[in-house]
Amino acid sequence: MSENTNTPVQSEEQDINILKKDRLDKLASLREGGFDPFQTTKYNVTDTATALKADYEKKESEIIAAADGDEEKVNAGLEELKTNIISIAGRIMSWRDMGKANFIDVRDATDRIQVYVRSNDVGADLFKEFKKKWDIGDIIGVEGFVFRTKKGEISIHAHKIQLLSKSLLPLPEKWHGLKDQDTRYRQRYVDLIVNPEVKDTFVKRSQIIREVRNYLDNLGYTEVDTPVLHTLEIGASARPFITHHNTLDMEMYLRIETELYLKRLIVGGFDKVYEVGRIFRNEGMDTSHNPEFTSVEMYQAYTDYIGMMDLIENMYRTIAEKVCGTSKIIYQGVEIDLGKPWERLTMAESVKKYAGVDYNDWIDDADARACAKEKGVEVEEGENATKGHVLIAFFDAFVEDKLVQPTIIYDYPVENSPLAKRKPSDPAFTERFEYFIYCREMGNAFSELNDPIDQKERFVKQVEAKRAQGANAEVDEDFVTSLEYGMPPTGGLGFGLDRLVMLLTDSASIRDVLLFPTMKPIPANSGRPTKENEE
Repeated sequence: MSENTNTPVQSEEQDINILKKDRLDKLASLREGGFDPFQTTKYNVTDTATALKADYEKKESEIIAAADGDEEKVNAGLEELKTNIISIAGRIMSWRDMGKANFIDVRDATDRIQVYVRSNDVGADLFKEFKKKWDIGDIIGVEGFVFRTKKGEISIHAHKIQLLSKSLLPLPEKWHGLKDQDTRYRQRYVDLIVNPEVKDTFVKRSQIIREVRNYLDNLGYTEVDTPVLHTLEIGASARPFITHHNTLDMEMYLRIETELYLKRLIVGGFDKVYEVGRIFRNEGMDTSHNPEFTSVEMYQAYTDYIGMMDLIENMYRTIAEKVCGTSKIIYQGVEIDLGKPWERLTMAESVKKYAGVDYNDWIDDADARACAKEKGVEVEEGENATKGHVLIAFFDAFVEDKLVQPTIIYDYPVENSPLAKRKPSDPAFTERFEYFIYCREMGNAFSELNDPIDQKERFVKQVEAKRAQGANAEVDEDFVTSLEYGMPPTGGLGFGLDRLVMLLTDSASIRDVLLFPTMKPIPANSGRPTKENEE
C-alpha cells in the first residue's frame, strides 16, 4: 500500500491545476465553436445591482399603495414593471442548477443580485453552452426584467445572457472564502472578489482623501506636487531608498518627506500649501509602518504650532463626521471621541502626570541621568543623554501607551526637533507637537524654524550623526539658501494618511488599508504563499 506524501498545499495546488485544465478545455471548445470571450470589447450596462433592487422596492411599494388593497391592480402593476428591460454585467458568484432553469448570483461593483436563467428564454443551444462551458467566476452580461421570486428575493429574469470574460482559475471555496491573511495581501484582487467588505475600506479611504482635500481647499490652501526623486540624502533620521539615474550618472534618493520643498514654496510667496504624497522609507515593517506610505503635509505662513493644533483637531472632527457620520468612533473595541476638546500637555507635564517625575527638578544632565537610572529608564551615556534626551526617554517609557483619547503633546526638547523653532521663553524646548490617538503617534507639527544660521547648525549636527552611522548624508545647502532670502513665521504639520484611514475604518494593520502592501516575494517553484512574519 503506497503512502500519500503530498502536503495539504501540494494537494490544493493539484486540485487547482485540474480545475484550471478543465476551464482551459472549455475555453478551447468555445473557440472551436467560433466564439472567443476574450474578444468581447464592450457591453451596454444600463443599471447596477444596488440601484435595481432599490428602484424595484420603491416602485413595488408605490404600486401596492396606489392599488389600495385591490390585488388585481397590484398584479397588473407588477406585470407592467416586467416591460422595463435592463442590463447588468458582473461576475458569477454562485450557481444553483434546477434542470432547465438555473439560478445564479451575479456580483457587480455595487452588490450581488440573483439571476433566473431559463432555457425557453435564452435559447436551448445557448442554455446548453451556459451549463456546460460557463463557470463560477466568469464575467457575464445579463439582459432582462426585474421581478420578485416566490421566496421574496428581488431578481432578474434573463432574456439574454452573454459570456464577457472566462475565469480560468476557480475562486476560493464558497463557504470559507479567502481567509489566509498573507494571501489576501498578496492577491488583493481575489480578496476583493470574495470578501466584498474589504472594498468598503478602500471606498472609505477614497472618501477620507477627498475630505482632507476639501477641508484644506476650503481654508484657502493650494495643493502642489513636489519631486519624488531627490539629488541628495539629507540628515534626517529616516533611511532612504537609493536608485541611480543613468543619464546623469548619479545616485538619487526616493523622498522621505515633502517638507523642505513645501517650505521653499512658502519662501516663494505661497501662504498656504499642502501635498498628499507618497513617501518612501527604507525601514522596518510592523502593523503601523510600510516602506511606502502616504503623507499629508501642510504649511501656513503667519501662524504657529498653536494654529496648527486648532487646524488638525477640527480637521479630524470634520472628516469623521463627514465619513463616519459621527465624531465618536469605535477603534479596536474602544470608543474614541474626536469631538470633545483634545487634551493638551507639554511633554514635561505629561511625564509628570504619568511617571511622577518633574523635569524642572533636574539640576543638570547628570541629575537627569541619575533619575533615569533610579526609575529603570534606559538612556545613552555622555552627551547623548542630556536632560532633553532623558525627558524623551521617560515619555517613551511611561506616557505614550497611556494616550488612548486624542491628546496633543507639545514643547519638545530641541535635541529631537531639528526643524522646529526654539521657544523664546525656554530655548531648551521647541514649538513642536505630536498628537496621539489609541497610543499611536498620528502626526507631527512645528512652528517652523526660519533662522538660516540656526538651521545650518542643526543640519550639520544631523549630517555628522548620520555619517557616523555610515550614511552618505549631506546638508541641504539650497534649502538653507532659501531661508536666507527670508521665510515668514510659519506653522507646519504632517500626518500619515494611512493611520487616519486605519482609525476611521477600524483597521488593526496598515496593510489592511493599503491595496497592495509591500510583501517579500515568494521564491519561484516554492508553492503557494504561506504565513510569514515580515513585521
